[in-house]
Amino acid sequence: MDRRRVLKNMGMSLGYMVATPTLLSIVQSCKSEPAITWTPEFLAPNEGVVLSKLVDIILPKTDTPSASEVQVHVFIDKFSKDVMEKEQQDFLKMSMNKFTNKALADSGKENVEDLTVEDLEPVLASSLKYTKDQQTEMFESINSYTEAIAEGKTAELDDEITRFAFANNLRGMTIWGYKASEYVGEEVLAYLPVPGEYVPCGDAQDLTGGKAWSL
Repeated sequence: MDRRRVLKNMGMSLGYMVATPTLLSIVQSCKSEPAITWTPEFLAPNEGVVLSKLVDIILPKTDTPSASEVQVHVFIDKFSKDVMEKEQQDFLKMSMNKFTNKALADSGKENVEDLTVEDLEPVLASSLKYTKDQQTEMFESINSYTEAIAEGKTAELDDEITRFAFANNLRGMTIWGYKASEYVGEEVLAYLPVPGEYVPCGDAQDLTGGKAWSL
């Protein structure tokens, strides 16, 4: 599968995009922050190192920049800190911890910051390998867990399901953050800075070359 072609043609179907002032400020701040000096605001520094590697596994550099080159890891960290509710923040940290623990166990390493792309990629792949029916069952377990936590109850979630939840959420946020970046919005997606003629029923191939509109 050509992931870049899929990215160019897919619509904003992830259900994340809400044009709030907070979200727009996050997008604006991420485009100019130098990755080399980046310090996470929500995640721990060693978690930030892992996050930057994971987003590049999901969207590596090809004919377009990698996810980290357009600051997707910065975007995800800021979004987690400024937009997510406390229960979502806790779930993200918990599920990421389960994910990195698996990578550490499989690689025989002790420190999260020492995990390489080669250590992380198999865990990410195995965490997303499930059938639609299996995913449906996992989502039901995740929903039951999050509802119990929201009600102040004690609940546990299977480690395998937790890793799936992290990998699935991260993949969605990575694609979303990539599409929201300035470079992708202007250079990869169909971009019209000054709206012109309204064509309600035009063919996407004729209007944009098959690309989704930049939002």
